[in-house]
Amino acid sequence: MQTTETGSPLVRYEDIETARETLKGVISETSMDHSRALGRITGSTVHLKCENLQRAGSFKVRGAYVHMASLTEAQRAKGVVAASAGNHAQGVALAASKLGINARIYMPLGAALPKVQATRDHGATVVLAGNNVDEALELAARYAQETGATFIHPFDNPKIVAGQGTVGLEILEQQPDVDTVVMSIGGGGLLAGTAIALKEHARRQGRHINVIGVQAEKAAAYPPSLVAGKPVALDNVATIADGIAVGRPGDVPFSVIKELCDEVVTVTDDEIAAAIVFLLERSKMVVEPAGAAPVAALMTGKLQEAGIESESTVAVLSGGNIDPMLMLKVIQVGLSSAGRFLTVKIPLRDRPGELKTISRIIAENDANVTRVDHSRVGAGLTMGGVHITIDMETRGRDHSEQVLESLREAGYEAMVQH
Repeated sequence: MQTTETGSPLVRYEDIETARETLKGVISETSMDHSRALGRITGSTVHLKCENLQRAGSFKVRGAYVHMASLTEAQRAKGVVAASAGNHAQGVALAASKLGINARIYMPLGAALPKVQATRDHGATVVLAGNNVDEALELAARYAQETGATFIHPFDNPKIVAGQGTVGLEILEQQPDVDTVVMSIGGGGLLAGTAIALKEHARRQGRHINVIGVQAEKAAAYPPSLVAGKPVALDNVATIADGIAVGRPGDVPFSVIKELCDEVVTVTDDEIAAAIVFLLERSKMVVEPAGAAPVAALMTGKLQEAGIESESTVAVLSGGNIDPMLMLKVIQVGLSSAGRFLTVKIPLRDRPGELKTISRIIAENDANVTRVDHSRVGAGLTMGGVHITIDMETRGRDHSEQVLESLREAGYEAMVQH
């Protein structure tokens, strides 16, 4: 664990307790929701720590406020600057408004418009610049050097880590028998702070609490970094989970995670999408991709694969800030991943009655058609041929296979589209 020059850790359990006192009256103590559906899947008692219901929509306000509350009057007068695609931006903006500090936030050009507007609504000055978060971070750091504003890093700062660690204290009070906590990792601030709180509490009780991190498969910098024993930067990241799309672990959180984290697992974007739909249907929770990653890990048995046994599990839903346009796409992908949304492409001879026959077959199998596309031109089509593409809702994978089998038995070459 990274330490000061005197050898003491940069973030201690006592720092997290102090952070909690600082946050009293500022944040919400978010609820713990029992998920029977996840319990049936995992064989464990599962609770959801609902940071998606936190002020500004994520845990980020915790660390941001703790850091900014520690600034001197002279520092506050010069303002703060940050960079983020969304959640950290809103957390900093909200904390700044509470403390009466001017905040300037650099957000990448592709940032979701609802997140940009929400950040502005909290009173921050938003500058859209840079093609990604890393470029926005560089611009924010440069602004801090030029103006004397305090740079509020999203994760690589001891006070940020201490603030995020207050999630762990709440978990321990709300679910005292917890033996496994699962949460997503981007830069690592949430996992590091929560791990310090959980592990020290467990040590004092003479027991063990598993701390499990989850990353998106194509934005997973922690597994290679843990193997190397130091932060390793990825060449690129590509995931729907923008809240954890971080190419390099932070030095401060990495020093904690390499010692205290029991396992880091990865999930695909399709698995995350399926988890978002699951949370919508079963828990009535709107959760962003980064927040749904821990649930995706539970649904796909990643803990069992890693040899982690648990009787009382808590999954942290770290945020709920999802762009409605992304939500539309995610729902379709999630339903498809769960086998409940089927798209088939069928080559036909262009003659009357073909579509009627196909519709009858689908109806007889109790599937619901939601879209039909009829094309007479395209690759692979001959004169007199057409392609028909049909989207339909089904009850699951077995039902989808039933529909496909019926179409093929009737002589149609039904090709599944992904």
